[in-house]
Amino acid sequence: MDIPEVRSFILHWGEMGTHWGVNRSVAQIHALLYLIDRPLHAEDICDKLGLARSNVSNGLKELQSYQIVRRVHVEADRRDHFTAETDLWEMLLKISAERKRREIDPTIQLMGELAESLAGRSDVPAHVRQRIGRMHEFLGTLASWYDDVRRLPKSTLVTLMKLGGRVARLLPGVPKPKN
Repeated sequence: MDIPEVRSFILHWGEMGTHWGVNRSVAQIHALLYLIDRPLHAEDICDKLGLARSNVSNGLKELQSYQIVRRVHVEADRRDHFTAETDLWEMLLKISAERKRREIDPTIQLMGELAESLAGRSDVPAHVRQRIGRMHEFLGTLASWYDDVRRLPKSTLVTLMKLGGRVARLLPGVPKPKN
């Protein structure tokens, strides 16, 4: 695709990826596959993005682990081809599920182990025990909330997002905002 806006999108997505903790080339591969209207094989991706074959191979593995890129077969071509998830809600849910599994779940486990290890110890300042305990509780609540929200139908998630802060008006005891 020799469209300046496409090149700009791919470059920007790569830059944003670095801010999200994703390798720039991985994010660029994702952007290309998201925008393209047909499956691409790895050599095509290398050519279009100017990336080394090893970068593309590793990037595709990473994107497949997030389940936002999948391998497909093209008739009369023995090479593997790849295509990206284009449903933005599915993409968001898959990315958030994988990030939770990789980042939040291990942290909750460690905080729980630390809190248990510190319980009743007088050689550790009380504020340290309390803060680790609160962090464990907070992350556990966040994970529980995520699990509850994850089970909602997509249409409900869209409605909740569109409601934004107005959803608070539905809660008892929450004062109405002043205009």
